[in-house]
This record gives sequence, C-alpha cells and structure tokens, in this order.
Amino acid sequence: MSGPSQGAPVTDVAEALHDVAGLGGFFVLGTAAGRGHRGSGRLTPAEFAVLARTVNDRWGTDEARVGFSIAQLGLAARLWSPVLACALLHGIVPDLSTVEWAEGGPALRLAEPEEHPTASPSSLAATVYAAVNGPLETLERQLTVKIAPGLLAGNAASALVGSAAVLLRARPDLRGELTALTRELLDTGRLRGTGRITGRDLTFRRRSCCLFYRAPGGGTCGDCCLTG
Repeated sequence: MSGPSQGAPVTDVAEALHDVAGLGGFFVLGTAAGRGHRGSGRLTPAEFAVLARTVNDRWGTDEARVGFSIAQLGLAARLWSPVLACALLHGIVPDLSTVEWAEGGPALRLAEPEEHPTASPSSLAATVYAAVNGPLETLERQLTVKIAPGLLAGNAASALVGSAAVLLRARPDLRGELTALTRELLDTGRLRGTGRITGRDLTFRRRSCCLFYRAPGGGTCGDCCLTG
C-alpha cells in the first residue's frame, strides 16, 4: 500500500483498520468477523498474566506489579493507536467491545469489526475515550496483582500521547486536529490530571511512574515523573 488514507476514502471499519495498519506495529488491529465473540470479554486476565510474566522474564525481575504495569501500558498503546488513526484519517471509531488476544503474543484483533456508538455528537474525544477506556478498565478490574489506580491511569495517558506522537511523525499534516484531540482526551475521565504535554511534537511529562525503573537495567522513560 502507498500509505494510510492515500487511496479512495473507506467507510468500513475493517477497511479502515487495514489501512492504518501500515503506520506500524502498534496500529495493527486485525479482524476476525463472524467468530461470534461479541461482548464476550476476550481480553482475559489469565492471558494478560502470561504477558506480564513474559515482561518480568525479559527484564529479569520477580516483582509482579512491574510486569503487569508494563504489559498494561503496552496494551493501552495497542488500543489507542488504531483508534486514533481511524478516527482522524477515516472518521471512524472502531468498537473495541469484541477485542481479543490474537494468537502468539500481545497482538490484538476484533471479533466483530463495527463502529463504536457515538458517546456525544459534539465530542469525538468522548467517543474515542469510551471506545478505548471501556475494555482497558474492564481488564484492569480483574487484575490479580494490586496496582494503584493512578499508576494505571498514568500508563493509559502515557500510551495515548505516545501513540499520538507516532501518528504525528507519520502524518504531520494532522498536527492541529491530532494535538487538539490528544489534549481533550487528557482532560477526559480518569486521564484528567495524569500529566501534561510539554512540546509541539507531543512530548509528555506524566505525574506517576510505570515502575520500569525497578527492573534491572530498566532506567526511566522519556516522560517519567522521576526525571527533570
């Protein structure tokens, strides 16, 4: 493909997702139409726990909450990225209520690719927030490891701005509307007060820590509250 949204406009969720997948790995959200999993909560905590243990093994730490935190941050990025891109490039907000783990790792897919119900006719941010935050918080409520809600909200915000920054680098023509949408999302629901945008290229400083520094050799992230 020549690049997302470079061809004819698309009006179908599956087509939009296929298009934005060209932006990079975190923008890939496959589809599995007809599998009959609508609303079945396929982001199971058991499979998430396996991902978290994989993170712990990779970074050589036995502290369970480190793996769970990093895995949740990665999951949030895989949800925000395709939704932001579809919303701004195609005017489509995918319904993530049937999102499930794809085979072989952290990749995701939709069992039923449909549009998310409009949360507010006057606010794209409200619809995008509802689409992503719904399945993310549903999974978080089932975690077997206790993690501070503020940390998880901070991870969601960090993933949001990180996803937006990647989209901005790929499509600088979206700067104005992407920046406005990201700022509005950061003032929505549990993302309010989690951090602030610090530069025009969507650099970010969060108010909580994802705990990556606690892994051997982990260090701090670019948006960490522990630096600067």
